[in-house]
Amino acid sequence: MSRDTEPRGKPPAFGLFLVEGQRALLEGLSLPAAGPLLRGAPRGDGQPVLVLPGFMADDTSTTVLRRFLRERRFAPHPWLQGRNLGPARNRRDGLGARVAELHQRYGRKVSIVGWSLGGIYAREVAKRMPGAVRQVVTLGSPFGDAGQASNVSRMFDWVSRGQGRVDRGAIASQLRTPPDVPSTAIYSKSDGVVHWEACREPERDHTENIEVPGSHCGLGFNALALYAVADRLSQPEGDWKAFDRRGWRRAAYT
Repeated sequence: MSRDTEPRGKPPAFGLFLVEGQRALLEGLSLPAAGPLLRGAPRGDGQPVLVLPGFMADDTSTTVLRRFLRERRFAPHPWLQGRNLGPARNRRDGLGARVAELHQRYGRKVSIVGWSLGGIYAREVAKRMPGAVRQVVTLGSPFGDAGQASNVSRMFDWVSRGQGRVDRGAIASQLRTPPDVPSTAIYSKSDGVVHWEACREPERDHTENIEVPGSHCGLGFNALALYAVADRLSQPEGDWKAFDRRGWRRAAYT
């Protein structure tokens, strides 16, 4: 069975899930110490970036990530769709309209960074609007098995019931298929919410996977993840290359 179609139904160890909050807090507290690393992260040229929050989160959760990108001379924007309570028709339409609005405002394609469930949205909108999307970066997004590779799948089903969602089992193959635009998946093998194997892109000429140490809930302010996001977004449009792991990056990233 190919990697593209292989089911990934095993959630991470529950013990990792129980300490997600503590681990994320430690990542946040250690962020100031990573100042020298982050100040050396690649810069943008004012290109628009839309940042999507994870399940049960809103734009507040992406504040640190967006502030960092703004400091690196990108033009980050919140999604303005309220709390992410799962897929719904109005949310899908609103996200598409948000991408179209930023594309028209800047006259440039929009990069999309999506955390967890937000990354699944990012890939899907890129498939529907490839002419408006520059690239996609996902943070711990279980598009490889959005149904069962999670310790919060029951909560997801309960919260999103009645929202007109499509059965995830029926669209599993669609979710695994990457968009035609460059796509980078950043994930952690010690993720306590979703299984890391479900967060990896299939191998293509325009896809890649970057592993970082850390928690799921801390990916939006994990220093190595932030650096990798800036590095990926800084590439010239139309000249995408895989992440360079030479030098110090060889020891920090796998």
